[in-house]
Amino acid sequence: MTTVPAHPLSFGIKTTQAGATYEEILRTWRDADRIPLFEHAWLWDHMVTRRGDARTATLEAWTLLTALAAQTSRLRLGVIVTDNRLRYPTLLAKMAATVDIVSEGRLVFGIGVGGSLSRTLEPAALDMARREFDAYGVPLVPTPEAIGALGEALTITRRLWTEADPFDFDGRYYQLKGAIGEPKPVQRPGPPILIGAAGERLSLRVVAEHADIWNCPAASPEELTRKSGILDEHCAAVGRNPGEIVRSQQFLVARDDAARARDQILAFIAAGATHLVLAVLPPPSAAPAALAAEWLAEQIIEPVLAQTG
Repeated sequence: MTTVPAHPLSFGIKTTQAGATYEEILRTWRDADRIPLFEHAWLWDHMVTRRGDARTATLEAWTLLTALAAQTSRLRLGVIVTDNRLRYPTLLAKMAATVDIVSEGRLVFGIGVGGSLSRTLEPAALDMARREFDAYGVPLVPTPEAIGALGEALTITRRLWTEADPFDFDGRYYQLKGAIGEPKPVQRPGPPILIGAAGERLSLRVVAEHADIWNCPAASPEELTRKSGILDEHCAAVGRNPGEIVRSQQFLVARDDAARARDQILAFIAAGATHLVLAVLPPPSAAPAALAAEWLAEQIIEPVLAQTG
């Protein structure tokens, strides 16, 4: 069993951009911003939809996030998770600092390894990744290379957010001369870092070194418990208190099966998840972003909180 102490529960809403208009997503975020039960809101980071027609309109995450930051006032916000392969880390750190300023210190910096040639991917999933990366001219690299690049990117990001003087960086994957990040984020020493990761040997090591929040794509509460224990071991190896890292989990919620969603969420809470991100599966006739924040609050969050005390 994990030894990580409980953190306060927090609930967020996630909207995917595939097939959704700006107006639809903005309406959902404004609704959530008015409901105190929601503490955070999230976008998804794909340039091309991973399912269905590749021509489906898909808004870019970080430019959209900036617009949403300017039109909300309370929610913490981010991308769950940014693909580290799609943007150079110096550019992304600059973008993140800008969004933190626009939002007056509400950004959570969500990031992950991104597309790679993982041996664990099913052929269909690999084909979808290739479709997106080929369309944008970004090479898919072996997973160890992608993980190593993520670790260096996070080191660079922290330095750009905190160091006043220009610095050089001579890494295996990135080389910088006279790097400087100005202006700095509102949050000091920078926005919280959320890392989405599942790989037990390499990815969770990066989580132990850099993350404030760990988003685990666990298929079951038992898997979350097991991987959380492995993260504890990585934390011990790098001299980190595992209790500093909040455990996060995403849930797809079907409108016609709220009871099942509540049971699933409660089971993951019992396994240690406290940062809970909810995405509604719309009925077939609804637009992808026509998500009822009020429905989630009334049918999912309020009953879960009532059972957890």
